[in-house]
Amino acid sequence: MRHFLKVAALMLLFFVSGIVSGQTEYLFLDPSQETDKRVEDLLSRLTFNEKASLMLYNSPAIDRLNIPSYNWWSECLHGVARNGKATVFPQAIGLAATFDTALVKEVASAISDEARAKHQEALQRGIRDRYTGLSFWTPNINIFRDPRWGRGQETYGEDPFLTGLIGAAFVQGLQGDDPHYLKTAACAKHFAVHSGPEPDRHQFNAIVSEKDLRETYLPAFKTLVDAGVEAVMCAYNRLNDEPCCGSKNLLTNILRYEWGFKGHVVSDCWALDDIWARHKVVNTREEAAAMSLKAGVNLNCGYIYKHLPEALSQGLITEKEVDEQLRYLLRTRFRLGLFDPDSLVPWTKIPASVINSGEHKLLAEKAAAASIVLLKNKNHVLPLSKDLKSLFITGPTAAEVSVLLGNYNGISGELVTPLEGIMQKISSSSRVEYCKGTELTTPVYGGLYNAADFDVTIAVMGYSPLIEGEAGDALLTESGGDRAQISLPDNQIEFLKKLRGEHQKPIILVVTGGSPVTLTEVEDLVDAILFVWYPGEQGGNAIADVIFGDHNPSGRLPVTIYRSMDDLPLFYDYSMKSRTYRYFEGNPEFPFGFGLSYTGFKYEESDPMPSQIRPGEKINLSFAITNTGKIAGEETAQVYVSNTERGEGDPLKSLKAITKVFLEPGQKKNVSITLDPSCLQSWNTTKSCWEVLPGPWKIMIGSSSEDIRIEKKVMIE
Repeated sequence: MRHFLKVAALMLLFFVSGIVSGQTEYLFLDPSQETDKRVEDLLSRLTFNEKASLMLYNSPAIDRLNIPSYNWWSECLHGVARNGKATVFPQAIGLAATFDTALVKEVASAISDEARAKHQEALQRGIRDRYTGLSFWTPNINIFRDPRWGRGQETYGEDPFLTGLIGAAFVQGLQGDDPHYLKTAACAKHFAVHSGPEPDRHQFNAIVSEKDLRETYLPAFKTLVDAGVEAVMCAYNRLNDEPCCGSKNLLTNILRYEWGFKGHVVSDCWALDDIWARHKVVNTREEAAAMSLKAGVNLNCGYIYKHLPEALSQGLITEKEVDEQLRYLLRTRFRLGLFDPDSLVPWTKIPASVINSGEHKLLAEKAAAASIVLLKNKNHVLPLSKDLKSLFITGPTAAEVSVLLGNYNGISGELVTPLEGIMQKISSSSRVEYCKGTELTTPVYGGLYNAADFDVTIAVMGYSPLIEGEAGDALLTESGGDRAQISLPDNQIEFLKKLRGEHQKPIILVVTGGSPVTLTEVEDLVDAILFVWYPGEQGGNAIADVIFGDHNPSGRLPVTIYRSMDDLPLFYDYSMKSRTYRYFEGNPEFPFGFGLSYTGFKYEESDPMPSQIRPGEKINLSFAITNTGKIAGEETAQVYVSNTERGEGDPLKSLKAITKVFLEPGQKKNVSITLDPSCLQSWNTTKSCWEVLPGPWKIMIGSSSEDIRIEKKVMIE
């Protein structure tokens, strides 16, 4: 009898609870509620172990609350990466070389279109694996301070202002403009002061002055925070003895309190493991988890946060501290619409047909063409005629697919090599021959005597991801992904010397690579030089567009090309002294911002600049640019400032504005630029604050950091 009553009571309880659950919906699943209320409701329903699990990048499902699994790790450095077919745009350093924020935003928007479409397709197939989510760990806005760094190709170059400008445009394109839902979640990485050496990145200690930190290494991150970036990734290395992913100063004091960052912080992958195993600043995994949590790391790419329950039991953390950090993560998931019906999220309606669409291929070609930098054009040998009588194509990267892709790349159904692009452009009646000539680094040579038998030779050479890149990826390097030299590989220099021989026929050098390449040993051997970076899937077509004149080159160097390794400080030295155009007092081979055109441009001052301004007052600049040539072209006007009474650690000059001006032959346009007062501020290390120093300043307008066309002195009262 007792058993019967017990069963009846359980059946009644089950029946009643079923009615209640059918009538009650969790508040956090109600899209009409405010996001903060939904976050708090969900937090209140989670056990501690569930909370800890949601702070791992491969967050598991919580079935009892109808929460699906979610993998936070996705990549889209220059196209949706590591997730099947996608449009491959130029590598990040190439996008920076466009100096074109509108174009970069358009590229990023196309990438996020494909990302949303691929995510929806994955969900329909029940796939929730790595690289199928909507949180993309891009862009890399570290300062490319040394050309030896193999991952420099992932950045936007050596200048903090340009890096912030391009990075913010990319973030805006990725995240979209909906006031409620993110299109995707972008991530600024690696915070902070991270740029090699690659082999030591898991234990390296970057020693940096406060002035270099504030004026060079942090500004781009501040710019992206102001632009609304949803995530920031903390770096592997230590900064002034403190692990970046365990730094309360970086992640809480500066990022949260000083800058007002509202998104979430993710660790670089297995960086929390470094804290105890390689940096050895704590002794156990539990202590590493506690240190990172207290510093402000919300999401762990790795496994260390599996030890949060043990850290709790050991008294190293509190549940309140976990709640505080988990809130930021949950907010991002709500902003991505991951708990809401597709009908409410506008981005879910993007069709799969956008993936590697014809429109996106054309955009990839446009971006690649805009990224190409013309470094030399002796006697206007370029552009070439499409009906050349004969053409010889050679070089180790002419037919190499990897030089289109760079790293952190997707895979397209159409990859156009330089050889293929040229062949599609040149007349079918022209005699063309191809020979690889030499390998990337191996001293074997072929086709040496062909150059004398053809009207023009195009030699495509340089670097590939096989000899520069992230640690473990560059298979042919002995420097852990970094470069041991900054010139072309020795065998390629020797090949060009042999190729030139005694003849005087034109040789066009096309340089591939993601880093500055010193060309002093070969510059006099060739008639024209194009730096094409890793130009993406349509790179071959873009290169041909420039060579044959369908596109007038307008790319600019986002880096300095030095004359030799003697110009470089020690790789391990993170001081900015003698680094980048801002602090280098030597004579570069090609300066930051440099790039030739097939036409010429003349600058003239329109309205006189003020000779005196008060602190906090904006500076209005007005000048005119005229196309003095016979073909249309686009000029990139650059504005630099310099404190003529600069103190210790102050830059020689700094970029503060750019504008793109397209001009028909003979056309003249007036240009107006307003400089914000913050352009003249510097970091006061005594007071630990920004200030505008009174005294004389120079305002310089020109075509590169060295080609200044208009210069004026301004007195700050």
